[in-house]
Amino acid sequence: MAASLSSISVDAFALVSPVPAAYPDRPRHITFSAGRALEMLGHAIEYLSDEYFCDESSVLDRAHLEAVQILMSLNHEVYFACPPVMTLRERWHSFLHPHRV
Repeated sequence: MAASLSSISVDAFALVSPVPAAYPDRPRHITFSAGRALEMLGHAIEYLSDEYFCDESSVLDRAHLEAVQILMSLNHEVYFACPPVMTLRERWHSFLHPHRV
């Protein structure tokens, strides 16, 4: 019997870190090392999720869900640690006023 999403409670996803208030919708400058970390975390999350939902003998395992949540939280931390891309307005302002930070 395969596990279904309907049996997972909402609080099972409570460990995922919230989106930071500063520039949540802006793209980020992702460095090579941060990109590699995001790629590896994404593969790990996908692997654990596929293993969980494809294994017919699995039962709802709290530790398995927590492992996925920890990886998702780390994924968010790595992504939001990257600096946001400056808007055209911000770039223009820094060009016109180079002495201001």
